[in-house]
Formats: sequence, structure tokens, C-alpha cells
Amino acid sequence: MNNQANQKLSPNHPLNTEQSELVNKIITFASDHLQRNDYPAVFTIYGEAGTGKSVVLSALFDCIQKLSHEKGTCFSNTHNYFLVNHPELLKVYKQIAGPLKELLKKNYMRPTSFINQMDKKDSSADVVVIDEAHLLLSQPDHYNNFYHNNQLTEIIKRAKIIVLVFDEYQVLRMKSFWTTERLQKITHQYAHKDYHLHHQFRMTAPDSLLNWFNDFTHGYLKPLNKNMWQNYDFRVFTDAEEMRQAIVHRNKEVGLARILSTSGYPSTLDGGKHYIKEGNFKMPWDQYNYTSTPWAEIPNTINEVGSIYTCQGFDLNYAGIIIGPPISQIPHTNQLKVNLDKITDIEMFKKRTDITNPQEKIKYEEKMVMNSLNVLFKRGIKGTYLYAHDPLLRQNLKHLFIEANNK
Repeated sequence: MNNQANQKLSPNHPLNTEQSELVNKIITFASDHLQRNDYPAVFTIYGEAGTGKSVVLSALFDCIQKLSHEKGTCFSNTHNYFLVNHPELLKVYKQIAGPLKELLKKNYMRPTSFINQMDKKDSSADVVVIDEAHLLLSQPDHYNNFYHNNQLTEIIKRAKIIVLVFDEYQVLRMKSFWTTERLQKITHQYAHKDYHLHHQFRMTAPDSLLNWFNDFTHGYLKPLNKNMWQNYDFRVFTDAEEMRQAIVHRNKEVGLARILSTSGYPSTLDGGKHYIKEGNFKMPWDQYNYTSTPWAEIPNTINEVGSIYTCQGFDLNYAGIIIGPPISQIPHTNQLKVNLDKITDIEMFKKRTDITNPQEKIKYEEKMVMNSLNVLFKRGIKGTYLYAHDPLLRQNLKHLFIEANNK
């Protein structure tokens, strides 16, 4: 099994029938609108984590770039770009571009770089493909040198055909706050087509376990059944250090096994590192990755705790997940609650002027916390291990797990 992300996202990676047909549909959509000079036109692919969105986009962009070098097609000599607002994922796409002559690294960019480059050259693009569109900024952000109101709007102004993938359950920060309604308010102004991907490709878990994860991130702790992890390694731990040792063991066996965690651990610098502590467990958060290799593929990161910022969009073989202080169980119920006062990720809740209702703001913030856990839940191809910081939740998770195995 190849653990490298650039092999899994390579255009040479085989597509199934639905994915191949989807690529052809998008090519037809783009071709029709280019030939009729009917643009901008937007094609949106909706799909939850692990439904193969990035694989489709990678194959699509390779196809478009090949056509751009052929004479006699509407794509001949077109200027096309692939955008992703995720530095770790951008590294993977640039790796892919290296060996394939039709793909150039300069055509893969962050959205702000694309917008600024088009303006500097007083130019525009023909086709723009956007991966992880739920990460696009939807308000100005000085840190990212983005001074407009919305990245998607600005990209559409500078392109003829826009193809994007979107998952409302992977919206993680207020500065990139989206809902499906907010997205469609922009995309449906133009000629558009929407497509929904449903099949889970990443995880080998049965649908029943995936539904259990989804119920959890909607605030409900449902009963477990051992059929939920038929041919899938699902475990619950009451000791985070034991879970770490199990992940280390799996990493030695098959590689690409990592510990991940939600926010909720205050910064207590120890030797220049920010540690997560749970009983006998003590590990530092992921460090900024200056290399061209994705975080999970660096061997030493077995000694770090991954976050949404390093694992979103990536596969792991095994994920050991720490459900941190922001998520706890309400006593005497099967309901979960989000403790916004326990959030330690200062980037998550930047102020927005367009959300003025306090109750609405709280609802969206709680959803983003659960979305961040949903991202972690959908990483493990072969297995997912859980540990909860909240004592009641930890106890009841273990009780449900033992009860299910004894039936």
C-alpha cells in the first residue's frame, strides 16, 4: 500500500465509473460555456470528507491541461489554475506537478496569490479549479494579505469557468465562514451546475459507524454495535498514553498512524513547545512544517499531536483522536455540549460584522467546533481510536464500547 498523498491524489490514480463520468460532465460543462462565451459559469461538487473530491479535481485539472496543449479544442492555449487555501495540501499538488509535463507548479496557488497575480498582470484565467472551497476567506484578513470581502467572489471576477468542491461540515473558522446557502447565494448568480458525491472512499468502516460519528458531531452519543467495526479497527480508550502506544505500534506495522486532537489545551510552553497533557500522556502540538513533505509523512511527527491544520484533506491509516475539553457530555442524557469558553484556538472565532445576532453567532461557533471533530473522525482508513478528556464522556464511551462487544 502506498502511503504517499501525492500518489493517492495523482491524476494517474484510477477513477471509478462515477468519478470518470463526473470529470467528463465538467469538461462538457466548461467546453459548452467557453464555446458560447457564456461565462462566468460555476460547477460545484458537494461531498463530505473522504468522498473522493480531491481525486476528481486532480484528474480533471490534468485533463484540462492536456487539452490546453492540443490544437482545435476550445481549451487550446487556455490559462488555467488550481487553487487551494491549505499550505500542506498545496505542497502535495506541487509534488504531483513535478514529474508530469502538462502540469506546472506555477499553476498551483493559494487563492490570494492568484487574485494578486491576476491584478498585477491585468489578466484573467480561463478555468480555475478550487479544492477545499470551504477554506476560502469570506472576509478581509490582513494576516493573509487579503483585503477584499470574499475570495470566491474575487476569483469569479477573474475567471471564466470555476470548478469547486465544498463541504459545509469542514468549515472551521469564522474568517472562512460558509454555509451552503451563503455559497449558493454567490454561485447561483451565474450559470451553474451542482453535483453531490456520497460514497465514502477513505474509510473502510461500515456506514453505520460513519453515521455514529455524524450523530456524535451533531451532539448525540448513540449506542454502539460491534457490527459497526466489522473489518475496521475501532477502539475506545480511557488512558491517552495507552492509545498513543497503540498508535505507535500501528505506525511501525503499516505507517501513517498519528495522534490527533481538538483544541482546548492552554498554551504552557515547555522547552519552546506547546504540550497536550492527559494523565501520563504528554506530547507537543504539531510544529510549523517548513519542509515540502506533508506533516503526516514526516517520520518524526509520530511524536507530535496533529491538528485540523495539518490533517484536513489527508488520509491516515490509523487515527488516535483526543476529544478535548471543548466537548463534554450533559449529565443524565445522551446529549453532548460544546464549551466555547474552553476553546484555545484563537484563529477559530475572529469577529464578523455580518453576524449580529448573538444566538446565531453561538450556534455557528458550536457547529465549527463539532466540524473540527468531524474532520478528525474522517481521517483513519483502517482504524480510529478515541479518548475523551471529559470524565463522564470518557466513562460512557467505554461503557458503550464494552456493552457492544459483549452482545
